[in-house]
Amino acid sequence: MISSEFDTIAAISTPLGEGGIGIIRISGKEAISIANRIFQSSKGVNLLVVKTHTIHYGFIIDPETGQKIDEVLVTVMRAPNTYTREDVVEINCHGGYVTLKRILDLVISQGARLAEPGEFTKRAFLRGRIDLSQAESVIDLIRAKTEQAQKIALEHLSGRLSKKINELRDSLMRVCAHVEAYIDFPEEDIDGLTQEEIQTEINRIKEEINKLIEGYEEGKIYMEGLRAAIVGKPNVGKSSLLNALLMKDRAIVTEIPGTTRDIIEEYVNIKGMPLKIVDTAGIREAHDLVEAEGIKRTLRAVELAQLVLLVLDSSRPIDSLDEEIINRVIHKKIIVVINKKDIKSKEFCLPEVLKDKPRVEISALKGEGIEELKELIFNTTISGKYEQEGVVITKMRHKIALENALQALNNALQSFKEKEPLEITAMFLREALSFLGQIVGVVTTEDILNLIFSEFCIGK
Repeated sequence: MISSEFDTIAAISTPLGEGGIGIIRISGKEAISIANRIFQSSKGVNLLVVKTHTIHYGFIIDPETGQKIDEVLVTVMRAPNTYTREDVVEINCHGGYVTLKRILDLVISQGARLAEPGEFTKRAFLRGRIDLSQAESVIDLIRAKTEQAQKIALEHLSGRLSKKINELRDSLMRVCAHVEAYIDFPEEDIDGLTQEEIQTEINRIKEEINKLIEGYEEGKIYMEGLRAAIVGKPNVGKSSLLNALLMKDRAIVTEIPGTTRDIIEEYVNIKGMPLKIVDTAGIREAHDLVEAEGIKRTLRAVELAQLVLLVLDSSRPIDSLDEEIINRVIHKKIIVVINKKDIKSKEFCLPEVLKDKPRVEISALKGEGIEELKELIFNTTISGKYEQEGVVITKMRHKIALENALQALNNALQSFKEKEPLEITAMFLREALSFLGQIVGVVTTEDILNLIFSEFCIGK
């Protein structure tokens, strides 16, 4: 069967597994009648005539056998004041997999089809309840790992980014209108002042776009997290550092070098920034195949890391193995973590090559200096663009569209400068408008929509 946006769709909208409650969501013009055919109200209620946004108690019944499937609460919401702007029914049942599947199968047997990933949110976009950037923020809200990430996603869902983009589009449309007016009425020359005003406004728009582009890396870190690898030779305190950052005994700590043989990954929240910490095997000459594989994975983790926490043992002098490790990671973004400060040796001396790197002294075993390390991680990663600007982009798609808009505006200014026909300038301005429109969905294609909503879970 070919899918259509006018089909009535259904899906399980809660995670599969055991739970107190599970929800089957139905959306479309047949949603209420389908639900009514399988619902038996304890008070004889007919869902076809109930008021919108009301909840009704009863049972789901197999209409062919009359068998009760589950005790439920059914919520009826009529268009257009719903998530999809269609009639929506949500069946709240018990959360076991078998129960959910049986009810979903009944709904489908009555004429609905299984929803595609993100199809409920896609319909909300297609019917104009939200724009494209708001639709994308739904998946960010679901995946948020910290309160700050959740806050950014919720602001996008509330339309904060959309408002900013639409303000830029409105400003640019006014510029286009001025330029195209002079094209339509060539007998009226553009005087020097008017030309200067137009160029000033284009430069102002460029500056606003640049601020959004510059904030992308920070926004991406808030949403996706920063990958940091703890690196050093065996027995310098890497696993103790991981445990101290997590405030729990996640990694085994012993005095025996080479205890950590495999990669250990955990998330820690640092002032709203999700930090994915990777504790690695100590780098040295391997003594067996298992340790060799651990060291191989360590080197791979270092290459993938956006930040390296280079741990040095200050209770002894720097040796050739420390220097070898330093040479392996010096090309990365590094924070030098000088461990065991409580038993620091007078012979310990920081290598010259690390003296311009941010560093902190700690005692991982005693938990000293850990807060200072967290502060340093945050300050070397987060520039404060989000706090300054109040809006930040988090999607590569948005960044590319903004960069393309910026290039089009540069071309428009160059066209002005070289006194090319105004039609060429107007063409570049329209290009910039089109790229900005892609962010909020004013300009889009089916391929872009399919790509965006394929990332969603079924039922959202």
